[in-house]
Amino acid sequence: MNVSREVAHERLSRWPRRAVEDPGDLRESAVALTVVRRGDSQGIWILRRPPTMRNHPNQFALPGGRIDDGESAVEAALRELHEETGIVASVPDVAGVLDDYPTRSGYLITPVVCWLDDDPPLIPNPAEVAQSYFVPFEDLLRTPRFLTIAQSPRPVIQMPLLDRTIHAPTAAVLYQFAEVVLRDRPTRVDQLEQPVFAWQ
Repeated sequence: MNVSREVAHERLSRWPRRAVEDPGDLRESAVALTVVRRGDSQGIWILRRPPTMRNHPNQFALPGGRIDDGESAVEAALRELHEETGIVASVPDVAGVLDDYPTRSGYLITPVVCWLDDDPPLIPNPAEVAQSYFVPFEDLLRTPRFLTIAQSPRPVIQMPLLDRTIHAPTAAVLYQFAEVVLRDRPTRVDQLEQPVFAWQ
């Protein structure tokens, strides 16, 4: 499955993005959901954090981090993308922005969709990236699992990817991308829960 940059931009431009206007004590951050083309396939990059990281070691994530003072979410996502992977993208490469996702660990994540029509070399920063994975669009269209847990009335989302299980917040962002951009289906994800181990 392939989707053009123009189609992605059109779908995101008419998406009524849900933003959290008052983040309160949440630490504002941004992630770059980066589309690249590898041969005849399109896909995105998913990273695995090193075990030595203070926050969320070993977890699967998208390139991203805190929004610095004076930065927009788009600027922060592009900066973090370059710092973590070596990929250089600019504002014209941004196809749109998905819904804000508040996390249990105190972050407010703004997902920025970057659309590159080539396959730039990846130069992972070892301080922040243990492994990197190219995930084709077809894999993102897999049906997620929704679990019930005693600690929350909200369903926990699990995405079966990379012969593993990816959890929210990354799973929630990937699911909304697949629904809104790839399937053109309006889907909210702020009601989707994280597993308890990710609450800290």
